[in-house]
Amino acid sequence: MKKPKSDYAIQTVTNALRLLEVFRDEQEVGVAELSRRLGLHKNNVFRLLATLEEAGYIEQSPVSERYRLGVSTLEIGHSYLRSRELLARARPVVVELSGVTEESAHLATLHGFDVVHVDGAAPSRLVLTGLRVGRRLPVHCTALGKVLLGCGPEAQRELFDRALASNGGLERRTPRTIVDSHKFFEHIRSVAVHGFALDVGECEVGLVCVAAPVHDASEQVIAALSVSAPSFRASEEDLIDRLCPAVTSAAERLSRELGYGA
Repeated sequence: MKKPKSDYAIQTVTNALRLLEVFRDEQEVGVAELSRRLGLHKNNVFRLLATLEEAGYIEQSPVSERYRLGVSTLEIGHSYLRSRELLARARPVVVELSGVTEESAHLATLHGFDVVHVDGAAPSRLVLTGLRVGRRLPVHCTALGKVLLGCGPEAQRELFDRALASNGGLERRTPRTIVDSHKFFEHIRSVAVHGFALDVGECEVGLVCVAAPVHDASEQVIAALSVSAPSFRASEEDLIDRLCPAVTSAAERLSRELGYGA
């Protein structure tokens, strides 16, 4: 019988990767904090940092003496972008969508039940919603996540439903987050019917968003496009009447370029 790949995992490499993942939401982190988060002795953390620093994946700030990501992580990220047809084809669509709407635009995919923002663009405006490239957010409270789940396969929704039962339900991020599972799945069914999803302050107070699915040649939902804006500039009516047509049109265009409907 073939062994599972986890049996071949090298613990030191796993710890190094866990260390890098700490910087997903942090700009700089000290040794003591890394030790606490990773559950490793400070000496082990020092050795990991020294190895990663030598390779350029980590660097130490000369001012704070805390650690941050090095330039090698950027180079790897660029290599990832160049190697993916979806990202290569989506880039001009994302930039154009941001320009047409004069708001922040994103492309995202699913990783487990997290939304991963893989590309984004923002116009030159004084007040914008920040770009989230590289960030993960929950499926249930984001327009991107609701589209990816609602317009995806039924099996994916069933897996999510089972995950809810084992993880204690839906996290409430704002007063508007849908946390009742029955209401959530009813909402998801309406997303599938309409072909787009809204987030009106469900993920972050003061932020609104609309998203639409991107299909590939096999008619599978492989990504989603969105536009987000400050709530003072875009009401729910504005999301539907002005921003939604632009987002759905861009998603349909990208889907065609990926062979959907050919």
